Amino acid sequence: MEIRQYLEPIADIFRNFGTPEPIVHWGHPLMMGIVIFVMGSFVGITGWRRRLVTDEAVAIESASSHRKIAPFMSLFIGLGYTGGILSLVMQEQEIFTSPHFWTGSLVLILLGANGFISLTKFGGNQAVLRTTHAYLGSIALFVMFVHAVLGLKLGLSI
Repeated sequence: MEIRQYLEPIADIFRNFGTPEPIVHWGHPLMMGIVIFVMGSFVGITGWRRRLVTDEAVAIESASSHRKIAPFMSLFIGLGYTGGILSLVMQEQEIFTSPHFWTGSLVLILLGANGFISLTKFGGNQAVLRTTHAYLGSIALFVMFVHAVLGLKLGLSI
């Protein structure tokens, strides 16, 4: 049984809201663009600033900001992933053939792994796990930017 069969009844509920087509078509890209470029950039900058600054007060403030925003960014990306899939179903588009779908999936995997690392408190504050977290987060942010470009390309093609 294909996943579309499970998603179509949910998509029908949203179709019945009478949402204007431009919102169905561009709502997901607009909202996720904000999450990726605003929240993602903020999380990346504060995470790296925490690692690189020599002023301890600035490092503590950056770490605090990073810890506060990163979980919400991850949550919004997870919700946006679901919304993006439903948007594709509502627009009668294929799901698994799009590189946009696969980059979104990769972002969730990377963020999940990074979240796990931080939940372990970096394995008891191990430097190697802190470094892994920083670079994994940077890779996730890069993939998010690629994902946004692929999403724009997809949006313009349908």
